[in-house]
Amino acid sequence: QVQLVESGGGLVQAGGSLRLSCAAAGRSSFYYPVGWFRQAPGKEREFVAGITASGSGTEYANSVKGRFTISRDNAKKMVHLQMNSLKPEDTAVYYCAAGSYTPRENYYHYWGQGTQVTVSS
Repeated sequence: QVQLVESGGGLVQAGGSLRLSCAAAGRSSFYYPVGWFRQAPGKEREFVAGITASGSGTEYANSVKGRFTISRDNAKKMVHLQMNSLKPEDTAVYYCAAGSYTPRENYYHYWGQGTQVTVSS
């Protein structure tokens, strides 16, 4: 069992930055591929970014390419999502999930509870 805990969400003005973190709790190691997803009110959950277990490979949604960067520190069992040039349309609850690094949700086995990101215009 993998417990994932997100942090770092909040309220930011358009053009600003936030750094989300995903911590794997209760484990001595964390060598899973990880993805970030988001869900805005009234919309389906969508893939944002993913990273392989080693960190050597990443994938991004077109809507965030060039603005968001996913990274990880396996020694600290952490995965981060650096979000720059934020837009109001980035407002959503952001979730990290383990098991894959691709957009296919059914490949992910473990999900965090989510952290709210609100971007004001």
